[in-house]
Amino acid sequence: MTTFKEIRGQLIRSVSSDPANPQIGEIWYNNTIGVLKGYTTIDAAWASGGNLNTARATGAGCGTQTAGLGFGAYAAPEAVLTEEYNGSSWTAGGALGTGRGYLAGAGTQTAGLAFGGRTPPSTITNATEEYNGSSWTAGGALGTGRRNLGGTGTQTAGLAFGGNGPTDATEEYNGTSWTAGGALGIAKQLLAGAGTQTAGLAFGGQVPSISASEEYNGSSWTAGGIMNTIRQELAGAGIQTSALAFGGFSGGNTGATELYNGSSWTNSATLATARRGLSGAGTTSSGLAFTGYTTVNTAATEEFTGAFNAAQTLTTS
Repeated sequence: MTTFKEIRGQLIRSVSSDPANPQIGEIWYNNTIGVLKGYTTIDAAWASGGNLNTARATGAGCGTQTAGLGFGAYAAPEAVLTEEYNGSSWTAGGALGTGRGYLAGAGTQTAGLAFGGRTPPSTITNATEEYNGSSWTAGGALGTGRRNLGGTGTQTAGLAFGGNGPTDATEEYNGTSWTAGGALGIAKQLLAGAGTQTAGLAFGGQVPSISASEEYNGSSWTAGGIMNTIRQELAGAGIQTSALAFGGFSGGNTGATELYNGSSWTNSATLATARRGLSGAGTTSSGLAFTGYTTVNTAATEEFTGAFNAAQTLTTS
């Protein structure tokens, strides 16, 4: 019989408590609780969260996995709706002053920013609104009214880019007004974004559908890594050097998820509900996907947990 020592070149240690700083692949026997344990990488995964109160698509989102904000939709009466997520369930928030879909968002649950979009049935808007955790108030209007745009940043340092046309226009928000920024390298619409005003990321979109990403440094865009799945109408989360892209349309609805490390994209766990026109929030370790269109509008919410290292029980005595 081959022993573990012959296979790995070491014996399994018997210890009274788990090691403080184990290495990947390390195995030990915890004699206090009588359990064989090992230290391993737990794969990234999506899990079901609480459904929204109203199914919809082509809205926008911001915030975190435990404090998310979703707002807008492509058709009345859903176009004015706002909902807040607490990590398990959604509750109604204050209604948008300008109901719209195909808009973009930035900020947090208590300091959100909504801008651009299409008011029902088909009017493009340059309206900007700011959320304080309970109600929306008007902010400075975009210089270029547009729908299908991307957005990221905060309520006082927002970034808007791309949109119908398609356009390469970029604008920066200071909490009061928008000013022109550097143009995208590729004019596009139906794209997603992540990051900040001075370290932004734009990815996916339609010119028609593309897989390119671009990085913003506060004044100009440069080419970034190429996504593995060409798509549009996707969602994103995270920062420029650690971003999450998920869902969208790629010849059909997709649940594909990819992670960006600042230079390249890698595939990750797939959404349970493939959809386009969805919204996103959070980070690469704690992401949030919600709403969207399958064959109908959906209220489905999914929570992303990035890969992590942890001690796991291998067997019990």
